Amino acid sequence: MGLDLLIPFGILLIMVVYLIYSRNNFEKDITKLYEEKFDEWKKHSTIEKEKTSHKELVGLVYKTDYKINIELLDDNVESALKRGKFEVSNIKG
Repeated sequence: MGLDLLIPFGILLIMVVYLIYSRNNFEKDITKLYEEKFDEWKKHSTIEKEKTSHKELVGLVYKTDYKINIELLDDNVESALKRGKFEVSNIKG
């Protein structure tokens, strides 16, 4: 009687050990494959640095009587002023 149940449990135990071993090997292979693909992707991907806009002092604005005078510190901005490419904002609220 004891021998009748020993054979199926032995077969079941062997199958479980084999399935655990094959799954571990499969997981290692997949992990290795994805790590290689990730390293390859890191080599070929280009990381672009984001350009941050910053304020730069390029001129001074004065008001004398009813006339506004603009003194430029950088000559490159003169064309943008002539084209009207500027924005007016109130600091004082």
